[in-house]
Parts: sequence; structure tokens; C-alpha cells
Amino acid sequence: MGKKLLPTKAKIFKNAGVKMASIGTIIKELMIPHRKGDIRLNPELIVVEDAHIQGFLREQTIRGWNFSFNLTSKQKLSLLEIPRKNRPYFAIGEEPLGKIRGHDIELYLDVERPYPPMRRRPPYPASLETRKAIEKYFNELLDMNFIRKMGHNEIVEVKTPVLITWHDGKSRLCGHFRALNNYTKADRYPIPRIPHALDKLEKAKYITEMDCMKGFHQNGFKPSSMNLLRIICHMGIYEYTRMPFGIKAEPAHFQIMMDTIFQEETLEGWMVVYIDDIIVY
Repeated sequence: MGKKLLPTKAKIFKNAGVKMASIGTIIKELMIPHRKGDIRLNPELIVVEDAHIQGFLREQTIRGWNFSFNLTSKQKLSLLEIPRKNRPYFAIGEEPLGKIRGHDIELYLDVERPYPPMRRRPPYPASLETRKAIEKYFNELLDMNFIRKMGHNEIVEVKTPVLITWHDGKSRLCGHFRALNNYTKADRYPIPRIPHALDKLEKAKYITEMDCMKGFHQNGFKPSSMNLLRIICHMGIYEYTRMPFGIKAEPAHFQIMMDTIFQEETLEGWMVVYIDDIIVY
């Protein structure tokens, strides 16, 4: 690049679980075109050694692909017949979300008792708009029996505040599980690397992508973990009956479960599984 590398404090970075060693930083001038005038920035960029970025595909793999999203009328009708004939396995209407049996998650703390940061957590302040969004989500979760209201005489040691994130005018409910994740043991089961998975599709003739609807919510958890999955907001304290999003051990557990359930299909070489996404080819 022709620029001298500057020292950096952080030596190790992670991308999708892959450790990368930093060899320095550079200051790079960037110009972003804008209708009201170009924006000039001088960000500090970190240079890493032998980086394997998950989002990049191998050039030779892409060159070998010849995509077409056009299907004949007969092919489209044939596809529509699959969910109709296999009704229990596809979410078509507003039917209740199923629950996967025999794969309940158990969380393990790496401390003897929950630390104060996990216990003494009041609800976050919320605007009127945010309160309305929280109430909407909580009512939906109650209707689906994914949460239950805690009784006034029940002992609650750990509680996690919830918050609402906004993007393009749309809201999303999130549990702020950072404190819980800090004291929870991680599952070291490897998540597949996307480029390696997509390499298998090089000679595929037809590709179908499926997504597990509200994937993590289809998992239950063992009773021993129930006291760790309680959330608090201006409406009170609630307890999850299904796994929420945002738990550290969740992706690895879901990958183990999917690899176990679809072991035969993946070994036969016509299916790829990445957490809650399935590709059939």
C-alpha cells in the first residue's frame, strides 16, 4: 500500500470466531460522494495478517456459477405442492410455532453465584413510543406462550432489562443479555465457515434456501436454566418459556442440534446447514 504501518494497542481481533493477528494500522483518506458536497474522512484502518473473512467467496467458485431465478409454471406449481403435502413441517399460515423435542438448552455459569451486575438491574427508561413497542411485543409473546408473568411472591435473583432498537422506522425487542453472557460458559462447537459451505454448491443444478421460522424460539431450555432467563420492563418481570435471542451459547447449540437432526442428509451431499438456514441442492 506504500504507507508506513503505525503501532496498535490491540493485537488480536476476531471475525465470526476466527482469530486474526494485527500487524499495525494505517491512516487512509477516504472520500464519500454526496449531493450536498463530498465528505472526506481519515479513518484509522487495522491491518491483519492472513485474514480469512467469512463474507468473501472464492473467486473461482463464483466464476463457475450460472444463476437463474426463472422457473417454469410447472416448476413453480411443483414447489408449491411440497409445503402442501408436508403441512406439519412448513409455516404457511398463523399456526402456533412448533417446539423441537429432545434438544433443550442448559446454561452453565462460570461463577458459583450470579454476580451483582446480573442481579441489580432495573428496567431501562423508555419513551412513550418505546413503551408502546414493548407492550406490543410482550403481548405477542404472551399470546404465543413464549413468556409468562412472574408472581409477586416468586423469588427473582437474576433479571435482564429489555430494550427496543429502531432501524428504518421498524422496531425490534432485544434482551440486554451482556451481563449474563459474561458469566456464562461458551459452547466451543464450531460454526461452519460460509465459503466452505458454499463451495459445495458449485455443481448444483437447483438450489432451495429455507429458514427455520423464529429458529431460536423453537428451542426450549432445561428447568435449571429457567431462573437465568427472566426479563424486566415497565410492565413487570417475566420469565421466558422458550429460548430468547441474544444468548451466547445459542448459535453453537442450534448448530449441534441441526447437525444431529440432518446428519444423514448432509452426509449424502444434498444439504448444507448453517445454524437456522438450510440449503437443499
